[in-house]
Amino acid sequence: MPVVVDIDVMMARRKMSVGELAARIGITPTNLAVLKNGRAKAVRFTTLDALCAVLECQPGDLLRWEPDEVDAGRG
Repeated sequence: MPVVVDIDVMMARRKMSVGELAARIGITPTNLAVLKNGRAKAVRFTTLDALCAVLECQPGDLLRWEPDEVDAGRG
């Protein structure tokens, strides 16, 4: 999938565990792990807002797009 999730990078910079972040944004650690590991199909804006507020970052610090093989050949 060309959308890469970098939540773990921001968590490491803030020295925050999955459990602590999940509690602070109001989701389960399991759901945060699904999002963090790039297995989520979608993210709610309210969750993204909470992540940015707690991690003190911008959405672009958490999500980035990288073209995959198919997308790279479209240019």
